[in-house]
Amino acid sequence: MIPIALTIAGSDSGGGAGIQADLKAFSALGVYGASVITALTAQNTRAVTMVEPATPAMIAAQIVAVFGDLEVRAVKLGMLGGPEAICTVAQGLAGRAVPVVLDPVMVAKSGDRLLPQDALDSLRGHLLPLATLLTPNLPEAADLLGKDIARNEDAMMRQGQALRVMGAQAVLMKGGHASGEECVDLLITDSGVLRLTAPRIDTRNTHGTGCTLSAAIAAGMAQGRTLTEAVTRAHGYLQGAIAAADQLAVGAGHGPVHHFHKVWRNG
Repeated sequence: MIPIALTIAGSDSGGGAGIQADLKAFSALGVYGASVITALTAQNTRAVTMVEPATPAMIAAQIVAVFGDLEVRAVKLGMLGGPEAICTVAQGLAGRAVPVVLDPVMVAKSGDRLLPQDALDSLRGHLLPLATLLTPNLPEAADLLGKDIARNEDAMMRQGQALRVMGAQAVLMKGGHASGEECVDLLITDSGVLRLTAPRIDTRNTHGTGCTLSAAIAAGMAQGRTLTEAVTRAHGYLQGAIAAADQLAVGAGHGPVHHFHKVWRNG
């Protein structure tokens, strides 16, 4: 049976992030993707112009429908919207023996806010305890903790540990918003810290990087990989997708990464 992963997130009409990016990453890595849509967004590579949340009843019904028929082996959580949606998702996942990768989507690449401030407490209280892995970028980690953005690896490590204390089993602190020629991510678990590095690629086409990484990790866990194995493979996959992003030339703003860089052939 093909491994199945479920993404619970918002739809991106531009196709670069959200549900669309997650399903592309699942497919590229050999995993069947199911979805629960938490919100519709009108967006492209330049801006988010409208967000329309799904009702809690619809979110709950989608979760029941998927788990009632499909053998889901991993769940990725992305854009959830307000407190009611977050509570609905938490209730829908409670008691299910499945790894959960939580990407705390708060702000779009365009700068538009996707998670209201009043939803932060719900995310902290209801979802962090369910997270097998939390994957915040540096601004998201700071927002969750009410701290300044980490400016070095020591601060990244401290904030990651603090997020584990808040309930997440493991934390992947993503260094994409830092400066320097090298991008550093830190995987912080019970067994220690794994440092993942990559050259910083000069491209503006990075729309959907966070969604893609967390989905790729969930895909690995659905395939039975350990957390460390899943994160390591996903890190390499994303670097390849960023390096090939300029081949797509999609949109006039922050274009998407190339999810199928290993599958498609030029010409």
